[in-house]
Amino acid sequence: MNFVSTALFMLISFLLQSTLLSRFTIGGIRPNLLLIVVATVGLLLGRRYGMVSGFIAGLFVDIFFGSIIGIYALLYMYVGYVNGICRKVLFPGDFKLPLVLIVGSDVLYCHFCYLIMFLLKGDFSYPYYLSKIIFPEVIYTTLVAILYFPLMKFVFDRIRKREEEAEETIA
Repeated sequence: MNFVSTALFMLISFLLQSTLLSRFTIGGIRPNLLLIVVATVGLLLGRRYGMVSGFIAGLFVDIFFGSIIGIYALLYMYVGYVNGICRKVLFPGDFKLPLVLIVGSDVLYCHFCYLIMFLLKGDFSYPYYLSKIIFPEVIYTTLVAILYFPLMKFVFDRIRKREEEAEETIA
């Protein structure tokens, strides 16, 4: 059941990120919903789910928006894996750690995108990229994550609770 809910969150997030949120950009920047989903899946379900969801989400981005297949799949896969490692230190009611991890994931993701997409092409305008792209995206993604993470956590907790109740009735 977690697979189905994860797939639905990824599909809805991808569609929102690529269509509706295009109209709600701030300075041409939109929040990275897929990164929030991948980080949250890793945090709530573990490394394996995080890696697989990250790879699939990144593949969506590669296919529809990327110029090289596999770059975003690799980046998102690492985001899911690293956040999945942090699952062991996540407390059930804690909201600060997931938010910090999502922010850190977005900062690292943006820096790797800069490194791969711009620096290797000889574009050395890092201060511009940092101030006009990285900071606004991180802030926007953080604000959306404040709402999106609790929603995802609520859904996954409900699914977990239903699965536990179903196991109890069987046993």
